[in-house]
Order: sequence, then structure tokens, then C-alpha cells
Amino acid sequence: MKAVIITGLSGAGRSRTVNWFEDQGYYCVDNMPPALIRPFIELGRSKTETIDRVAFVTDLRGKGFFKDLESTIVDIRNNLGIELQVVFVEASTATIVKRYSETRRSHPLTGGVATAEVVEAEREEMRAVRAMSDIVIDTTGLKVAQLYEELNKKILGGVTESTFSVNISSFGFKYGIPSEADMLIDVRFLENPYYVPSLKKLTGNNKKIRDYVFRSGLADAFMDNLMKTIEVAIPGYIKEGKYHLTIAFGCTGGHHRSVAMANECAKRFEAKGMRVTLNHRDLDLMAKGR
Repeated sequence: MKAVIITGLSGAGRSRTVNWFEDQGYYCVDNMPPALIRPFIELGRSKTETIDRVAFVTDLRGKGFFKDLESTIVDIRNNLGIELQVVFVEASTATIVKRYSETRRSHPLTGGVATAEVVEAEREEMRAVRAMSDIVIDTTGLKVAQLYEELNKKILGGVTESTFSVNISSFGFKYGIPSEADMLIDVRFLENPYYVPSLKKLTGNNKKIRDYVFRSGLADAFMDNLMKTIEVAIPGYIKEGKYHLTIAFGCTGGHHRSVAMANECAKRFEAKGMRVTLNHRDLDLMAKGR
């Protein structure tokens, strides 16, 4: 199991940081009392509730509970035999005061205005935990994309095209467009196997459907050009702090053409050694007669 404790100064970017870990597949728990971290890890290692990666956010919002954090870190490192990283997020006092002023939120240390004195008091209270941290990130002047790039470097060793994740799916337009798609590819221009009686009840996972969709050369030509376009875009996405791309192929019902094209796209990216996930959203609807 990999466990991460995210802590640091209020207003320094903990929420953005935990969002990044959540996107990496971590089970994230916000505002966790430190004394409950070890029991949660032990629960996550049990046979019934296995969790491979977990991230805990704990900070001064926990009031008196937060005092247990230092001993909790030592206990986990010495006794649980897991990979633990402590990530400490901070920023300049002026930056934090400005952020609180813009959001008009109260500072958790006092429940009032985030003055320079309040921020410095919190910094002093956090000094010991900061010294125990494996990674310290100063978010002063960082945009969200730059923060994510910093996390990519420090946690993942940097995102490259080989570690960039491509999420590929198929869907049927008549069931709605997937809102999560970064690129939506309409393949309804391809000849439809649905109107061939012997192919109607098959799906794009069947070789006969795949051969039918790709028989004219149009699908291959389209896929060749699409791959070139995506390959050009990926380095730009990485530079902007994005570490995955979601591509959705759509046809009328999401059973034939979109499935075959999604499969082909996934196959080509896997051949390039990239991380790929594949999902056919509406495929099971055929069995339900929809």
C-alpha cells in the first residue's frame, strides 16, 4: 500500500493537491484526525477492503486532534511497513493573506480574518511537521497547472508520453453525449453494420464487425490521421499539467462502429507503450433491447 499524508498551511493549496491525488486513483479522505489514520490503513489492508493507494488530508481544522500528527507519522513509518509520504504545502504569508481576502473565508486557526500575524502563527505551529515531511511544495505564484506539474515531478518523477494515460470509450448518441470526454469523435460517417441482417445482433467486439467497419479503408485512413492529431496534442496537454486524455467514439447506438473504432484506437496506443483504459458505455443496452 502507498499512503500519503497531505498537510500544510491553510490557503496554500491543499484542496488542489488532494484533487491531483484523487485523479491519480488515490482513495482520498479529507480532514482526517491523525489518530484515525493508522486504523484506516489497517482496514484498507484487510482482505475484505483492500486499498492500494490512500491519501489523507489533515491540518489545523482538526483543532486538538491535529497534535497527534507527529507521533502518528513516526508510528506508521516505524511499525506498519508501508510506503508513506508526507506532502507539505505552503506559500508566502502575503500570498495566503491575499487568497483569503479574495475568497472572504475565515482562517481555521482563529475563525476570523487571515491576517499576516495569524498566518505566521500557523506557520510556527506547523514547523515540526514541515521538518518531518518528505516533499515540501511552495505554491506562491503557481497556477493550478504548474502545481500539478510540480506534483507530477515530485510524486511520479515527471509525466511523459509513456506515463500519460489515455482513456478511450464508445457510446451511442441516442443515449446522450458523455460529459467527461475531452475529445468527442463522431464515427457515424462510416457504413453501418446494423443494416446487415447477419451482423445486426453482433457488436464491435466481434471480428466480423471490425472487418466490416474497416473494409473500405476509410476507417483506417481516419484513424491514421486521428492518431497523428492526438500524438501532436499530448505533449501540449502534459505541459499544461494534464496527465490523462479522455477520447469518446460515438455512433448511433454505441454497439457497432464506435466500439470497433474505440478498440482500434486503444490497440494502437497500447502498441506504443502508453497507459490505456477502455470502456464501452452503452454496449450492455443491446442485451436489454434498447
